[in-house]
Amino acid sequence: MGAAISQILPEQPVLIVDDEASWLKSVSLFLERSLGLVNIRSCQDSRQVMALLEQEPASLILLDVTMPHLSGEALLQQIKAQYPETPVLMLSGRNEIDIAVRCIKHGAFDYFVKTVDEDRLLSGVRHAMALHSLSIENLKLKESLFSDSLRHPELFADIITRSSKMMTVFRYLEAIAQSPEPVLITGESGVGKERVARAVHQLSTSQGPWVAVNVAGLDDQVFSDTLFGHVRGAFTDARESRTGMIERARNGVLFLDEIGDLSPESQVKLLRLLQENEYLPLGSDLPKKAQTRFVFATNQNLTASMEDGRFRRDLYYRLKTHQVNIPPLRERREDLGLLLAHFLAEAAEQLGKRTPTVPDQLLALLQNYLFPGNVREFRAMVYDAVTRHQHGVLSMTSFHEVIDSSRTELSRQGNSAPAGLAGMQPVFPDVLPTLKEMANLLADEALRRTDGNQTQAARLLGVTRAALGKRLKGRRES
Repeated sequence: MGAAISQILPEQPVLIVDDEASWLKSVSLFLERSLGLVNIRSCQDSRQVMALLEQEPASLILLDVTMPHLSGEALLQQIKAQYPETPVLMLSGRNEIDIAVRCIKHGAFDYFVKTVDEDRLLSGVRHAMALHSLSIENLKLKESLFSDSLRHPELFADIITRSSKMMTVFRYLEAIAQSPEPVLITGESGVGKERVARAVHQLSTSQGPWVAVNVAGLDDQVFSDTLFGHVRGAFTDARESRTGMIERARNGVLFLDEIGDLSPESQVKLLRLLQENEYLPLGSDLPKKAQTRFVFATNQNLTASMEDGRFRRDLYYRLKTHQVNIPPLRERREDLGLLLAHFLAEAAEQLGKRTPTVPDQLLALLQNYLFPGNVREFRAMVYDAVTRHQHGVLSMTSFHEVIDSSRTELSRQGNSAPAGLAGMQPVFPDVLPTLKEMANLLADEALRRTDGNQTQAARLLGVTRAALGKRLKGRRES
């Protein structure tokens, strides 16, 4: 859990209370060196602690047992009465079992002897901070998920949506905003995963940089050099030192896209980075601490990749501490009107044209398309239509061409069509309808979806307008 603590500095400081100035200094330096913590406050007078906490609560308190004026035991009881969620580690110069038992009964998280080895104390600090962070995170998550509104809607302004599914995603992201743990964003190609990752950055920090790397196709050498950097002379062409992306994203967010395409060798290095929160620039023997929030994205099914051995199981579980899945466009059709208006205005401005008038039938046509390329495909469709547009009402020709071509391709693929399009499979009742009854049901459904437009309904059914009209006429005459 140590890696998670130092990726992002704690929002609230660590408070160390001891009447010995030398001890305060040595512990502060130890925590800074070992965990990268710099948000540390020290106090020599135990009588001032409650006033300090009132000014700014602490994420963790290291409290000496034996102090003048107000003992550590007495102060512990005051702290737990007013700040029950704040973990307190008791420190003593002597190993006194009775005092340790009393402190634990009064709510101390743990008890350490000052002469204890550093690794034990470090483990206790890590554990306490990790559990405190998890507790705060769970509280924020509950508050956010049960709320109908967003605390920072302006940070999601670049994502055009009114979908309730997307609002649930946004509330979850707000709840985990201050968590130091990685975020894994999944979803089909074109759904807008990078925009969501940028929202994580905006929610996490307003000062640190945003650094994005697409790792698809990177061999292990290039991956290592890109992320970790190298020192001069690390390899033949390394004439100068190079700063890696982890260092460039210091105190900000490092976004790694297409994480499912990493080579096995790179997966091992990424796992070590996340577990130990440190890395070695190529050619260096001195490890560096990573001070960044990691956000990952993939359009692949990592569970399936684990099963066939292409993706490490331990890395997957390390990545998915916080995971969000962005729904495909076909599952948020309420966004189509918003996106259409946005892309039309955007394309017209870029192309120096007036925003065209939208034909009444266009939205009905789009509502019945599966959008295998999602928002990215929709934007391309609109831009193509506006590029061809001359004057008057926007032509639907280019939309029909894309949709017809896509349906032809899906029909050609047959059972090998993408899993995300499995919704095309109908659910039959126990008693099968006849072919004639089925044809009539399909015709009715196509007309319902197109608001009675027979031309569009015929396109949905893959027949000519004349063939559909003949069937409808035959039904009326029978």
